[in-house]
Amino acid sequence: MTTNKSSKVTIVGSGNWGSAIAKIVGRNTKKLSEFDPTVTMYVYEEMIDGRKLTEIINEQHENVKYLPGIKLPDNVVAEPDLIKACEAADILVFVLPHQFIPKICCMLKGKIKSNAIGLSLIKGFVTSEEKGIQLVSHLIHNLLGIEVAVLMGANIANEVAKEEFCETTIGCKDSTNGLLLKKLVQSENFRVVVVDDCDTVEVCGGLKNIVACAAGFADGLGLGDNTKAAIIRLGMMEMINFVNMFYKNGNVKTFFESCGLADLITTCYGGRNRRCSEIFVKSNKSLDEIEREILNGQKLQGPLAAEEVVFMLEQKGVTQSFPLFCAVQKIFKRIIPPPMLIEMLREHPVHQQGYLELLFERKEKEAEQR
Repeated sequence: MTTNKSSKVTIVGSGNWGSAIAKIVGRNTKKLSEFDPTVTMYVYEEMIDGRKLTEIINEQHENVKYLPGIKLPDNVVAEPDLIKACEAADILVFVLPHQFIPKICCMLKGKIKSNAIGLSLIKGFVTSEEKGIQLVSHLIHNLLGIEVAVLMGANIANEVAKEEFCETTIGCKDSTNGLLLKKLVQSENFRVVVVDDCDTVEVCGGLKNIVACAAGFADGLGLGDNTKAAIIRLGMMEMINFVNMFYKNGNVKTFFESCGLADLITTCYGGRNRRCSEIFVKSNKSLDEIEREILNGQKLQGPLAAEEVVFMLEQKGVTQSFPLFCAVQKIFKRIIPPPMLIEMLREHPVHQQGYLELLFERKEKEAEQR
């Protein structure tokens, strides 16, 4: 836990979500005495029309590649050197594709303050042959030795940047740090609820992208809102089942915070995973082609999360309990055709008598044993 009266903040990442949160953080650090007013944003250097992206951001106060048309506060300073950006930080806000986290953390190990706080906005999992899948916050903690909170919610970056009203959830075990992080990111139109159920908050952020891909497949197949509603409900049940099975201290109430149901609905109707999955079904293009054409070079998280989660389910021998997650992974791998999604919906174990009772009875028994 940081003890500085004026905490220095660095944002590690500068995509559309990183730039959107930088807008809020920059404004808050300017006006709140708890924070150093200057916010450093680590930016992977790119050339845009012959100019360095960091120079454009620092001169025009706009991330013209990943969040065009949105002005950033002038106290947000782009820095292309990762170590220089992070070495003085008391709070490190991690917001970049999860596949880059191992490399980033290895570069930062021993180069940051030992009492720094991490805040992960990263939705996804990290896979290794030895450990299966890990939560990103756990990996950051293990590699850097710092405490890491998480922020997840129904937060489409462009809408947040345009200051449309939304909610989010911070999972943080330390109540003092949770309050500090809430002050850092909350605004009039970005409202924050802090809970101590960190793992469930983060798991929701990773799994909802898999469900959103299934919703996108349904849209690509020309199916209606009734089908999409079924996908959302069945996906939610698999999310709850996943937490109950692998994260024993999870609280089902957390699924009804912004990180859970709200984020799931938003992503299934408006997120990039839904949109790109629809294109995947309609166009027969590869994921790499879709990412290049639609996401301006950014990575799609849902297919990666599906692959990582199914890897874990196969290791544990429980794939039969998660047919929606497995169907998404198989469709992206072109093992099964997209219309097979409907067969999965028809035969889902949720429709078996007593399934829900068994699910929640198991949770109650585990709580009694503790």
